[in-house]
Amino acid sequence: MILADIKERLAKEPFEPFQIRSSSGQTYPVTTPFQVALMKSKIFIAEDKSDRWAELSYLHIAALESLSNGHARRVRRRGGRR
Repeated sequence: MILADIKERLAKEPFEPFQIRSSSGQTYPVTTPFQVALMKSKIFIAEDKSDRWAELSYLHIAALESLSNGHARRVRRRGGRR
């Protein structure tokens, strides 16, 4: 489940930045675990150093991508969907 994958990434020590790719192709970088709030059916993502934010349904999360070393690495969503 994508929610479990996000929780795992947020709790990882040391924290490793990642980005969330939506089904529309939009990306949301997560550089600190304090940028996100996990809700029942969606995630709230605050943009770093900005007043901008987004809400995204878990159903529309296509992939979680690592931002380690400045390069995105795609991790396939469980269940075969990207």
